[in-house]
Amino acid sequence: MALNLLKKTALPTKSPAAKLKSASARVRKVDLPEAGPVEPVDTSYLRTLVGYNARRASLAIIETFMVRMAPYDLKVVDFSVLSLVAHNPGITSRQLCAALNVLPPNLVGLIAALERRGLIERLPHPSDGRAMGVHLTPQGMELMVQAEKTAFDLEMDATSRLTDAERKTLIRLLQKVYTPVD
Repeated sequence: MALNLLKKTALPTKSPAAKLKSASARVRKVDLPEAGPVEPVDTSYLRTLVGYNARRASLAIIETFMVRMAPYDLKVVDFSVLSLVAHNPGITSRQLCAALNVLPPNLVGLIAALERRGLIERLPHPSDGRAMGVHLTPQGMELMVQAEKTAFDLEMDATSRLTDAERKTLIRLLQKVYTPVD
């Protein structure tokens, strides 16, 4: 009997879409002033920070990198792994993790995906019987020749306002920030 009473007194519930439609009907329309020019924002303090400037530069380059690497179906980390393998045939997963500062579980799936794409293969390491060396396949080599050319062109475009000496200095200084002191 109590169950029947609950059924009779329960209020009908509206779907989320109906609730949204009902709420939007109650919202009063307000005419907003036309947006004018945005006033300049003082970023002078942020511009004194290495992290802020490095991040801004990184975002500008990575956005273009993603667009230019889309035809190769490569993300930044894919490109980095393949480039390391191209320049270090037989590199181990442990070495890749150390070079890219990546945790081993994160690398396992990446290596497997690149292997499924036919870009890399794992072969027994010549001096460490427990390790496997990672090598580019012929398809991987062909892809990396094109992708590294694209990356080089992107770097030249992104740093076109720098001289060659300034570009080298910028790279050297950035490396000093993230490379540990021996």
